[in-house]
Amino acid sequence: MTQPLRKPFQNATVKTKAKYPPPFSLRLSEEERVILRQRAGKRSMGEYIRNKLFGDAATPRKVKRRNPTDADQTNAAQLAGLGQSRLASNMNQIAKAANIGALPVTPDLVRELHQACADIAAMRVALIASLGIKPKR
Repeated sequence: MTQPLRKPFQNATVKTKAKYPPPFSLRLSEEERVILRQRAGKRSMGEYIRNKLFGDAATPRKVKRRNPTDADQTNAAQLAGLGQSRLASNMNQIAKAANIGALPVTPDLVRELHQACADIAAMRVALIASLGIKPKR
């Protein structure tokens, strides 16, 4: 008697991510969309619709992002403008010069570089906060 052939890795367990059901699509006229947006207020339209349909039985979503304020968006735009400032390029040139010995590394320079790194980190935190994203630790 011959044994039936098994597929390779047949008994291996594979971890898969939980699949979410596909989104439900609903076509609205421009007027209906404006009314829906107004009624939703600060909530997302999806959250508003779920609460209207299911009330207290509506399942909350895992990711809860707040809507950024106008001030947040202004701060984000200013911080995004820093990308044009060549800050990263200048820091890279300083590091390269220090590594090849062309730049004497004095205690003052070390202090200024640490301050620049702290400033960059603060800009990153401000940008993430202004976009309404929860920072990863």
